[in-house]
Formats: sequence, structure tokens, C-alpha cells
Amino acid sequence: MHDDDELLATHLQELRRGTVVLACLLMLDRPDYGYALLDRLTRAGLAVDANTLYPLLRRLEKQGLVTSYWNTEESRPRKFYRTSDRGAALAAALSRDWDELDTVLRSLKGAS
Repeated sequence: MHDDDELLATHLQELRRGTVVLACLLMLDRPDYGYALLDRLTRAGLAVDANTLYPLLRRLEKQGLVTSYWNTEESRPRKFYRTSDRGAALAAALSRDWDELDTVLRSLKGAS
């Protein structure tokens, strides 16, 4: 049974990897900082580890999909992220594909 648990965990991680990218692009349509985004993702039902999110945000920024800026107006400086125009276009394309995949998978599950 241990092998089955490990296999499931591996495939769940693979399935969620792209889902987290899309979720971040969608949720960052308004500026937010990392910890608040972690909280929002968790409350939405998509728990993400901080050790996964922060490197992902840096990668998305490097790819031009999100922009960032430092807010130093409060007692604790925070780096805020926001989906760029390029990121919004990608999120729209990924969302369309997600909807198509969802339709296919629902059909396949109904056909079994």
C-alpha cells in the first residue's frame, strides 16, 4: 500500500503544479504579497507550501507574467505581486484550455 500512496502523491503533485500557476495568475489580478496569497490560496481550497510559492512567484516574474514592487509604507516592507498583461493573456488561454479539459474529463467519467 505504501507504493500506491507514493504513486498517488507523485501524480497529485504533478497535476497541481500547473494548477497553482493558473491560480496565482488569476488571483493576482489585484496586487498581493506572498503570505497573503498563500492564505487566499489555502482558503480557496488550494493549499500551497511557501517553499513552492515563493520560487514560483520569482519564476513568473522572470518570465514577465507577474510584476512586483516593494511597499515600504507600513512598518514591515512587503513585496507585492500583480499579474502583468502578458500573464493575464496567458491566464485567459490556460483557463479556456482548463474548461475544455474539464468538459472532456467529465464526459469520460460519465462514459465509464
